[in-house]
Amino acid sequence: MTKEEKVKAKSQKGLGKGLSALLGSTDREYAAVEKGESAPARPDRELPIEFLKANAYQPRKYFDEEKARDLVESIREKGILQPILVRPKGAEAYEIIAGERRWRAAQAAGLHKVPVIVRELTDGEALEIAIIENVQRHDLTPIEEALGYQRLIDEFGHTQEKLGKIVGKSRSHIANILRLLALPKKVQDMLMDGLLSMGHARALITAENPEKLAARIIEEGLSVRQAEKIAKEAKGPKQPLETKSAVSPGAKDADTLALENDLSESLGLRVQIDFQDNKGGEVRIRYKTLEQLDDICQRLSGNEEF
Repeated sequence: MTKEEKVKAKSQKGLGKGLSALLGSTDREYAAVEKGESAPARPDRELPIEFLKANAYQPRKYFDEEKARDLVESIREKGILQPILVRPKGAEAYEIIAGERRWRAAQAAGLHKVPVIVRELTDGEALEIAIIENVQRHDLTPIEEALGYQRLIDEFGHTQEKLGKIVGKSRSHIANILRLLALPKKVQDMLMDGLLSMGHARALITAENPEKLAARIIEEGLSVRQAEKIAKEAKGPKQPLETKSAVSPGAKDADTLALENDLSESLGLRVQIDFQDNKGGEVRIRYKTLEQLDDICQRLSGNEEF
């Protein structure tokens, strides 16, 4: 199994675990089908379609019209195969937690009743499940994903580490996605509309004028590497990171040099150790890409498989 396949498998495992944990051990069947691992879950009952309402915590802002039409035709022909997960919201009212696309398509297909699974869930659990269900079934845009994570942090007090465990992502992935919210609104809209890729967005985060560079990327059809190069050149020459230490570079003993070499080989990155007498010292790890940084974070957090 390649490293990419291992990462994907581990991510899917985390997502399923998070969903089953939120729904409870009795709902493993629903959690499994969300990952495509089993037959459709058994519904609790059928409800009139007008009893259901959209999820107030729905992280998705954009629904693909072409995919929606395909889903309408499928439901019209075969019905809803996977029940809609809902929670009670007053007399004869239920809020959709997972399955809003199916509910919309069912209305368009002219269905009067839909199969549902009813669960008592808190606001926090409702948002968590809505994010997980969308990430697993149909990827959110990076901005939608970031906004969903930010709501979990702001409204329900989740940490980045806890979010990572729930959705099967590393803490550094959560942090990098959240950084997109620092981009100007116009640039976020471009990313939301698919005019910019996630790679472009990463370059824009560090750019001095994100809006100007974003417009140029779209107008000239720049690649991610070209965008990164322009953003880097706009900042001018890079200042050296090294600071003068109490010990000159040539004064490192054999043990320190050997340790530097061992760490460098283990990480596949350049490692520098600066020892300052009895005052301690510092370890520097050089990386070139966010993927390398993410790998380091996973190793430090104990999530990396050696």
